[in-house]
Amino acid sequence: RAAYMKNVVTINPKDNVCVTLTGSGNVPAGHKIATRRIEKGERVIKYGEPIGVATETIEKGEWVHTHNVKSALDESTSLAFDCPKSPEKPVGEGTFFGYERKNGEAGIRNDIFIIPTVGCVNGVCRKIAALSQRFVRGSIDGIFALTHQFGCSQLGDDAENIAKLLCSIALNPNASKVLIVGLGCENNGIAGIKERLAPYNRDNIEFINCQDAGDEVADGLAIIEKFADEAKDYKRETLPLTKLRVGLKCGGSDGFSGLTANPLVGRFTDRLVSLGGSAVLTEIPETFGAEKVIGAKCANKAVFDAYAAVVDEYKKSYSDAGYPVYENPSPGNKAGGITTLEEKSLGCVEKAGSTAITDVIRYGER
Repeated sequence: RAAYMKNVVTINPKDNVCVTLTGSGNVPAGHKIATRRIEKGERVIKYGEPIGVATETIEKGEWVHTHNVKSALDESTSLAFDCPKSPEKPVGEGTFFGYERKNGEAGIRNDIFIIPTVGCVNGVCRKIAALSQRFVRGSIDGIFALTHQFGCSQLGDDAENIAKLLCSIALNPNASKVLIVGLGCENNGIAGIKERLAPYNRDNIEFINCQDAGDEVADGLAIIEKFADEAKDYKRETLPLTKLRVGLKCGGSDGFSGLTANPLVGRFTDRLVSLGGSAVLTEIPETFGAEKVIGAKCANKAVFDAYAAVVDEYKKSYSDAGYPVYENPSPGNKAGGITTLEEKSLGCVEKAGSTAITDVIRYGER
């Protein structure tokens, strides 16, 4: 896919910039060099897509970066559906070693989670987790307190999101056992959590309400010890890849991320899906500037509309608060060679590979 010339790489034949692999003159490694004259106001092309516009005329061989390029993102622009991308049928049936749960899902870890309903009981959860480390044995990978600062005086969508998120974490198949710890006076109380979890098989989840307990730490330790006695003997088994879901995320992005790590993950994604597995592309903000690329992968109009709605709502949340979406990328991204959000996003979505997008999952959903 890439055409190499000495110490630079041109990613797509449509590009008017290349990336220097080792640095050249005043241009650091990972940064862009113009492959031809780019006129002021002309679009700068990388990955075969626009990543911004030139703020001055750039001569062939010159450094292309924040000093002469700006974002061309239009936050008011809406996506338009073109045509569906048909999902490819799996070419085989892959397998992996995992732990099958009673509800038919499967994880790759044998963890025990301790989840507070409210930040006020973080200390209790941490203490239970610390004292429970002596119970880690056999096939148990770890016992973890997943603390947070939410759950008290939250209202509306804010309250809905934290409750939904915590329940989804409790149902993660990497957790063989889950202890949920409440205080007793919080908005996000145990009664509501139990109601949300009621439709699911939750015989691996137990609860403590601290205000109802004589000694919440002792009660929690007793539950975790019981959990560990059962979980220590769980064994991995060969399972079909149809049960495996892999989350895709990048971090510390620079000018090489879209050339190396992310395309490699994209190849992995294609391979995983071709054998029946599923991949979840995360970080919706990092699709701004690459919306058309993702939109073109949507399997049907319904999936496209769901994706477009998520992107538009996220952009609106920025603009309503008075912040421009295109202030991203970070200073570290820029130092590493990323000039605009479009460039960062186009490199980011390489993780999705070439397969079709078949569903859109909202915040906190499973």
